Amino acid sequence: MSTKRELLRDPVRGKIAGVCAGLSDYFNMELWLVRIITVSAFILTGGSFVFVIYIAAWFILDKKPRNAHGKTDTSLHEDPLEVKFKVWQKGEPPRRALQDLKDRLGRVDTRLQEIERYVTSTEFTVSREINKL
Repeated sequence: MSTKRELLRDPVRGKIAGVCAGLSDYFNMELWLVRIITVSAFILTGGSFVFVIYIAAWFILDKKPRNAHGKTDTSLHEDPLEVKFKVWQKGEPPRRALQDLKDRLGRVDTRLQEIERYVTSTEFTVSREINKL
């Protein structure tokens, strides 16, 4: 099961036009590393070649849609955790990912307790009997 990735610029996370942020998403690398590589290439090549490519990418690449950044309902639809295994990979360190999973499971457990409390209450029984009429 492969997911098709698109190279899009991300102006929300970007500093200038979001080209480095888009490359970061596409290659699954940390944003700071892509910026360092870009600045290093700019300095080492004299700047003109990298500058022209950056400007061209700015105009050629489409913007990432806004709804891809935000979550509409955090309680039901959360983004999957991405755990990084190498320093340069994008994602969360394993310790923080484990803490996030613990928090999510805590919220699910609380919600399940609320549902169980409602189903076993007399309010639910009365409501069910009224609906049967």
